[in-house]
Amino acid sequence: MSARGTYLTFVSALAAATLLTGCNSSGPSLDPAASLKTASTAPLSYEAVAELGKKWQAKPADVNRGLAYANGLESIGQSNQQLEVYAKLVQLNPENGKLAGLYGRKLVAAGRNPEAIPVLDRAIAAGGADWRVHSALGSAYDQQGLYSKARAEYEKALAADPQNLIVMNNLGMSYALEGNLKQAEATLRQADALPRSGSEPRIRQNLALVVGLQGRFDEASALARENLPQEQVEENMAYLRKMLSQPNTWQQISEGETQG
Repeated sequence: MSARGTYLTFVSALAAATLLTGCNSSGPSLDPAASLKTASTAPLSYEAVAELGKKWQAKPADVNRGLAYANGLESIGQSNQQLEVYAKLVQLNPENGKLAGLYGRKLVAAGRNPEAIPVLDRAIAAGGADWRVHSALGSAYDQQGLYSKARAEYEKALAADPQNLIVMNNLGMSYALEGNLKQAEATLRQADALPRSGSEPRIRQNLALVVGLQGRFDEASALARENLPQEQVEENMAYLRKMLSQPNTWQQISEGETQG
């Protein structure tokens, strides 16, 4: 694997580890599908979900019936089937930008970023975009290595909702994925300084990650210790030290950052 590939794998893996105490995430960014649920996803019985499916199949273009069925499927862990329902709903309601945005965000949350990008673009074109849609599209671009495009979407999201912690975190980690650790740190520190930052402990953990990647282990440990148990902090710092002890790999990464 190339130095760049090693770095990207490392950042994604360690960031995911530091997020274990928060919400589920498939990468270093906060979940772009946060606040996505359209109804309660308390577990339903299989019989209840099957009944919702029958009602929707009788009228497959009905968005409310489709969303109720999709939520039911989510509640019993049938995520792939849930996405199939969303896909059918979007197909049958091509002018519904909000529905396309919802489907696109679900695709991003499932890690299906190449599929999500055209769906989210469609939502934006249809006028169904709020900050969550732009943030999700930014996350999808980041996972494809299209960092400039990703940050353009994050800026649009921040224009719609300034000082949004989720978006600021995603923006900071976009810089980290690209290798611009100084700008990543500055962005995450700005987010961490906001009054509501305590509600999103993942920001502090990602800040600790970025600081640690710059070799400032004591400072990184102090930051991480505020939200993680000592054992987890020690494991993360050991992982960082192991990565940074590979001079050839790290030198290539540093040179790439300087040139960028």
